[in-house]
Amino acid sequence: MKIKSGFAKRNIAGSEIVVPVGNKAMEFNGMITLNESGGFFWDCLVEGCTKERLLSKVLLEYEVTEQKASEDIDKFLDMLRENNLLDE
Repeated sequence: MKIKSGFAKRNIAGSEIVVPVGNKAMEFNGMITLNESGGFFWDCLVEGCTKERLLSKVLLEYEVTEQKASEDIDKFLDMLRENNLLDE
């Protein structure tokens, strides 16, 4: 899985924001605000990785149970899919 091209994460006034760039700005109206874990997920997915690899990275980075991490990843991936931001 990988974040589609045409989107960039920016730090604006201390908040992580995803905005469309280039031609995507004509197709996608708005922006997405990410929390800390969302920013971490985003950075991993920009490079491209599987859900299993993302889960491994999260478990190394955060003190969280595997079940909670998996649920959070699923919610994040669902949000990306709903907004057509994910190449699978």
